Amino acid sequence: MSDVLDRFLRYVRVNTQSDEATCDAVPSTAKQHDLARLLADELRALGAENVCADEHAYVTAWFPASPGAEHLPRLGLIAHLDTAAEASGANVQPRVVTYEGGDLVAGEVDGAPVAMTPEKLPALANLVGEQLVVTDGTTLLGADDKAGVAEIMALVARLSANTDLPHPPLGICFAPDEEIGHGAALLDIDAFGCTAAYTVDGGPIGELEWECFNASDVTLSIQGATIHPGDAKGRMVNAVHLFEEFEAMLPAHERPEHTEGYEGFIHCMSVSGTCEHLTARYIVRDHDAAAFQHKLDLMEAAAAYVNLRHGEGRAALAVHPQYRNMAEVVHGRPELIDRAQAAFEDAGFIPRVIPIRGGTDGAQLSFRGLPCPNLSTGGYCAHSVNEFIPVSSLEGMVDVLQALIARFAVD
Repeated sequence: MSDVLDRFLRYVRVNTQSDEATCDAVPSTAKQHDLARLLADELRALGAENVCADEHAYVTAWFPASPGAEHLPRLGLIAHLDTAAEASGANVQPRVVTYEGGDLVAGEVDGAPVAMTPEKLPALANLVGEQLVVTDGTTLLGADDKAGVAEIMALVARLSANTDLPHPPLGICFAPDEEIGHGAALLDIDAFGCTAAYTVDGGPIGELEWECFNASDVTLSIQGATIHPGDAKGRMVNAVHLFEEFEAMLPAHERPEHTEGYEGFIHCMSVSGTCEHLTARYIVRDHDAAAFQHKLDLMEAAAAYVNLRHGEGRAALAVHPQYRNMAEVVHGRPELIDRAQAAFEDAGFIPRVIPIRGGTDGAQLSFRGLPCPNLSTGGYCAHSVNEFIPVSSLEGMVDVLQALIARFAVD
């Protein structure tokens, strides 16, 4: 078993799911400390310096440069500890299977197979004969982002065992709560001491991302007026129907299920309420800042129209900015993209520069002064019980990271 595979299989068994319901605390779940302490101990054993696992479950460390590269700027490598809430992260039972084509069956639940089909994921056709790490069908795998964690740790282990491999001084960071939007908000960038960094938090191997969405969370509150339905004429105002009016004014073609690439969306995440009061939570996304603002303006106009028809104060919007398109920052550091593309090629992979249809810690860090593109991990079907990752991708990304840091080991 390769070092990176061994690490990955160990790390995914540590439950680190974050929880939006307790997001006022950092980390949102105390169990993220379990993996943070484990990684800090392993970094110390590998010769990392200034290793710290702090009270917020941030793990930071420095790794010394190869001989002759000590004077170069420190480069950061970042991944996140937590896993998503869409499927359970407890009692993860990873399995390594050889994919022979057809449906990729993770396991069985209540006698029914949990499977990903080639029709739903055409990329499976390119993975026949590969060893894949899968779940047992009852949990997510956690490759998002424990694959990134394992790949960075395997790189550090490789550098520890081969001190002449060229690399500048390195900063390592494993952050909590990325999946609930907290990301690296509490990372002390000055103390981290890096002039640029990469997150390792992407999808299939070869992906390179330096553009992400502009993003806001939007909460719609609708206040109705309830009364006995037998006496309701001219007096009842049903919050459910007002929500239906509001939703009908939003363009259906801008829902996530109808968008791809650079197309943004307005996504209704949840609705709860009664005739008297209703709350709906939306997320709004677009790569283009003007198009993003137009979506927010459209929602404001829809709420204003509901109030015009039914009385002031019936509909109210609360907009909470989350992150901005890191392209605004990273475009000024083209060498970060060029060197990453070259590193993929050095390791034998074809780089694919694509926009992130989401966000990473790198978006927040870029606007805080640390330009931070995103690299692939090799994983597929994140946030689901069908999540999997090829063993060759885990191993290949360690080679990519080695090639990348070598390109920063020159003036």
